Amino acid sequence: MVAPGSLAARLPSPVEVVGDRRFSRHGVRLLLKRDDLVHPELIGNKWRKLAPNLVAAAGRTIVTFGGAYSNHLRATAAAGRLLGLPTVGVVRGDELAGRPLNPSLARCAADGMRLHFVDRSTYRRKTDPRTLDALLRATGTEDAYVVPEGGSNAEAVRGCRALGGELRGHADVVAVACGTGGTLAGLAAGLAPGQRALGIPVLKGGFLAAEVRALQERAFGGRHGSWSLDDRFHWGGYARTTPELDAFAADFEQRHGLPVERLYVAKLLYGLVALADEGAFPPGTTVAAVVTGRPFPEAC
Repeated sequence: MVAPGSLAARLPSPVEVVGDRRFSRHGVRLLLKRDDLVHPELIGNKWRKLAPNLVAAAGRTIVTFGGAYSNHLRATAAAGRLLGLPTVGVVRGDELAGRPLNPSLARCAADGMRLHFVDRSTYRRKTDPRTLDALLRATGTEDAYVVPEGGSNAEAVRGCRALGGELRGHADVVAVACGTGGTLAGLAAGLAPGQRALGIPVLKGGFLAAEVRALQERAFGGRHGSWSLDDRFHWGGYARTTPELDAFAADFEQRHGLPVERLYVAKLLYGLVALADEGAFPPGTTVAAVVTGRPFPEAC
């Protein structure tokens, strides 16, 4: 896929071998798929999901959705600045409208994104056609191209299929942290027979399997590839961390020189260490962890 304008990416992203005793003592080999190096501003899966949507937008205003610390909102705002496209972010939580912007939303605004705050009840109904029409009227963007929360739609899923293709022949299991499920849906479809994808959700609720199935249905007409989810490593939900998780991430950074993003990547890596200890990976297994982001200093 050719990205528009200044969104040219470093593809395929590097695959690095990591020597880590927590895996090797179980006979497991760990690889890092460095999608955090794909693009300096649209990091990892955000580039893979947004690039095909930006092509489809064909120069129209982009309207999208997210919470107060949404990586997707930041990536969309950065893409708008780079391409000269107007962007509007519909933000969950009308109580935020009267407060100073947090560093994440401040970055969005600095990149030119117009922020529109809505109450949580309206936000939950954002995919309802009547609610969406009302939001577009309220923001004066009736002709906009709408990208869903997290950027996960059929275009994004097809864009993420290339991630699986880049990992063919490299690993038995490919693991990725999941928010809305689009990356996992595309990744699994791109892997070779005999490989499987593992998703580590960063939100609690156990709803993601149905979302991934629905995304693959819309993108490919049915389930593609071998994939599963492990819901145990969300640490309380999106944007939630604990001192234990922070300590784990800092230790991984010190061991391997990799800046560990806390909201997704730290939960993924912690989950993989726990699974290795549980014997989830037979000796001789190669596991690839997809590094989908890097730390946002002010927000982590």
